[in-house]
Amino acid sequence: MESGRVRQMWHLLEPLHALLYYAPEAFDEAAALGYDTAERWPSYFAWRSAPLSAAGPVEVTSAFYSFSPGMVARYVPDAGESAAATPADVLAARLRAVDRTYRAVLGEDTVKSPELAEAAALARRAAEAAGTQGRPLAAANAALPWPEAPHLVLWQAATILREHRGDGHLAALLVAGLDPVEALVSFAAVGAAPEAVFESRGWSAAEWSAARARLVARGVLGADGAVIEEGRALRAQVESRTDELAAAPWDALGPDGTARLAELLGGPWLSAIGSGLLPGENTLGIGKV
Repeated sequence: MESGRVRQMWHLLEPLHALLYYAPEAFDEAAALGYDTAERWPSYFAWRSAPLSAAGPVEVTSAFYSFSPGMVARYVPDAGESAAATPADVLAARLRAVDRTYRAVLGEDTVKSPELAEAAALARRAAEAAGTQGRPLAAANAALPWPEAPHLVLWQAATILREHRGDGHLAALLVAGLDPVEALVSFAAVGAAPEAVFESRGWSAAEWSAARARLVARGVLGADGAVIEEGRALRAQVESRTDELAAAPWDALGPDGTARLAELLGGPWLSAIGSGLLPGENTLGIGKV
């Protein structure tokens, strides 16, 4: 599949997945489980790591990659420590949160429409073709049972596909020799988002500066910390490799099926973007086609 189409499908599906982390309905469900909802991170880590079962902070730090170990440790309990809820409870609440969020954001007519059911079936076909070897988050979500309602099928498929792409992206970063902090510093340097956006990943100013110094010494950034040609080329290689590693589900769905899914996702995508729930500045492909 041509890389532009692969990336377009990510841009279309990512907002439909990411609503979970910002919707008031999801915060309601998280609060009912006992999570602090004064900020979004307690529920974010709970929702996203629940398919990994009782994974502790070391495993979650590895799978999530770009978050500092200290930040993960604040929100993910060690094995044996008491969590706010069991993974099974979190997974059940996650589907309830998506159900309520989609009904609120997409509307009841869309949720019940034949077009959304068709989109869900196509997205599921793509997700079921996503190889999960060496992709822990994709594998964990792919191992979950499929819900019955089409709008929940669509969300689960979007989640498998985005984690499949994300796992592949981490592989591309590793091949490029970019550790978690260097990945963020180099991403900010090429203008993906302002540095302030990446502060949410929990790295200290000293850690950020040290990563920048390593990239300067390597010839990825100039002496002033600005990106240079070599740095842009390296990031372009990472993004190109990420697209290549994310192509298999769309190759399996085929050009016609992929084009049809892109067409069907247009309305839900506009609803998600127009909801005002998603951040305007981000690194997740939200709000871009």
